[in-house]
Amino acid sequence: MSTQTALADASDTALDPVYRSSEVIFGLLMAMSFIGSISVATDGQEEVRTLLIAALGCNLAWGLVDAVMHLVGTKTQKRRNFMLLSRLHGGADPATGRALLADEISGPLAVSMGEEGHEQLRQRLAATAPPAARPSLTGRDFGDAIIVFFLVVLSTFPLVVPFMLTDDTTRALLWSRLTALAMLFLAGAMLARYSGGNVFLNGLVMALVGAALMAAIMALGG
Repeated sequence: MSTQTALADASDTALDPVYRSSEVIFGLLMAMSFIGSISVATDGQEEVRTLLIAALGCNLAWGLVDAVMHLVGTKTQKRRNFMLLSRLHGGADPATGRALLADEISGPLAVSMGEEGHEQLRQRLAATAPPAARPSLTGRDFGDAIIVFFLVVLSTFPLVVPFMLTDDTTRALLWSRLTALAMLFLAGAMLARYSGGNVFLNGLVMALVGAALMAAIMALGG
């Protein structure tokens, strides 16, 4: 794949492990905030069916919002890449071209490339065919948005299962929270595995952070 294609198709990496884990964590916290508020408001008397519908409805709404915002972000990045390539092909002087590229590259990587690396990249991009038309959203982009939607929504169900297995709302809420912590641990472990960190330690930290966030949600009335 050419460098130009990589820039034009920035959405190809939109659903990497970091993105997927973030969506699951977001869905978990949204579900826990809603389940917790129902438990407090009803003093443990809410029926399982009502709880399931309410929690699912909450995450359906936020899943839809997140999917739409994913498309907005993808479109924005594609347009930014298009403008970058257009400026590089439009006669921008070498110094300006290198500065434009430096803005698109992460700090440590930009430093390691140095001015010579930026110049080589600028020359390669300037030598490719100029972009023919403004980029548009593709089928893959919409497919990614659908995945985002389901990542948020499906993270609700494991938290609802305890309420389906017992009539004791207090016990079900405890198991629901423990399930959420276990899923947060797995999300943290997956991030650590992806980045080369300590799997157990990072999973534990993510679970502890999740517990702190749940406590904050409950303290704030969520």
